[in-house]
This record gives sequence, structure tokens and C-alpha cells, in this order.
Amino acid sequence: MVYQVPRAVLAESFAHFRQCGAGKRECQILWLSPWADPETITEVVHPHHQSHQGGFELDPKWLNSFWTILADRRYGIRIQVHTHPEAAFHSRTDDTWPVVHTPGFLSLVIPNFGLGETNFEGAFLAEIDRTGRFREVPLVQHLVIV
Repeated sequence: MVYQVPRAVLAESFAHFRQCGAGKRECQILWLSPWADPETITEVVHPHHQSHQGGFELDPKWLNSFWTILADRRYGIRIQVHTHPEAAFHSRTDDTWPVVHTPGFLSLVIPNFGLGETNFEGAFLAEIDRTGRFREVPLVQHLVIV
């Protein structure tokens, strides 16, 4: 599937990274879309989490409540997006703790705490395969900025 990411969504995402991470900590956001139009990302959610230079941890109570909100709104989490301090890659922690465990789910990692240009340069995209493991996939085959 190719997801359309509006420039405004990308800009909002980087604004969260810069404010939350402040160039010192990792940060995560979630990209959502309605079930009626899953290919078009329409919303950015900045989940409640604790962050530090080498990772972050989602608030489990917040996440449990968020599943109900998504169901009520008929929305789904399409892509988890988070930052790394330097180069983007998918770490063992990233592989172990995805917010969604379904094959096809995408995880996008942005380098340099998201302090660079508001684009996908240097980003790393991973997808859960049929065995339940993340594997690197070509970003241009899954994400397009519109």
C-alpha cells in the first residue's frame, strides 16, 4: 500500500519531534487515517510517552484508552513514526515493541531527533512481514508526500 502524507501532516510531525525531543530525546507520533480511506494520512497523534536520548516508552493507560477512541471514530493507526539521535535504523527495541503487530504495519524512523529538513531524507522505513518481523522496505514504494 502507498500512503499519501500531506505536507501539513509532515510539518506537524516534525514540530512535535522538535518540541518534545528538543534535540535531546527521542519522540514518537502516530499517523492515522479513517477506515473508509486508509491510504490518506489525515491526522497526527502525539502519544503520551516518557522519552530519553536512547528511546521512549508509551504510557500503557493512554494507549488502552486510545484504542477505544480509534474504534469510536473508525480510525486506524497506519504508521508509527519516531526519531533517533543520529542515523535512522530500526533497533531491537523498535522491533520488539511496535504499537501494532499486524503484517504490513509500517514503522518510520527519522534521524537527528527530527531537527533536519522536513522531509524523508535519511529516514528508515520498516514493515512487519508475514512472520511478524520487521524488515527494511523502500520508502518511495510506501510513502508519498502530497
